[in-house]
Amino acid sequence: MCDCNCNCNSTKKLKVKKLYKDSMIKLPERANPTDSGADIFIYRFTQGFFNDIRNLDDLTQKCSITLLPNDRVMVGTGIAATYGKGFEIQVRPRSGNSVKKGLIVTNTPGTIDESYRGEICVIISNIGHHPQTLTIGDKIAQLVVCPIVLCDIEEVDSLDETERGAGGFGHTGF
Repeated sequence: MCDCNCNCNSTKKLKVKKLYKDSMIKLPERANPTDSGADIFIYRFTQGFFNDIRNLDDLTQKCSITLLPNDRVMVGTGIAATYGKGFEIQVRPRSGNSVKKGLIVTNTPGTIDESYRGEICVIISNIGHHPQTLTIGDKIAQLVVCPIVLCDIEEVDSLDETERGAGGFGHTGF
């Protein structure tokens, strides 16, 4: 879609910048040309949240780490990206990592605002029952470009009534 949102099928580019002069940084890539998500890769480990006392003080020097169940780690991709005004980039989990390994993107979907120019980092949690090893270069998540709607926020005394009302969290049954 072009900048004017006219559905003219003009292809706009996801602009990606390598933040470090390192040939190990991988650009996002689609497994298939029509996939909505582009895989992103671990470039470095930045911060860990572990449930035991492991000596992992300097994660930045590690080539791989093992996440025990309920551990989480933040990984850097070595890239920054933007698509342009009116769009966000979402960081989403890879279904294979979730179903096969129990690895999830903790704050899913992660939002990369149009104005953000820092490194894309991903928080990964092991919600599985077995330890999982992450290695530099692994596919860790995917990026999806999404349009956003910006609006003003207005406080009101009431909202319009609907048949559903305030029913939520399984109110229609499971």
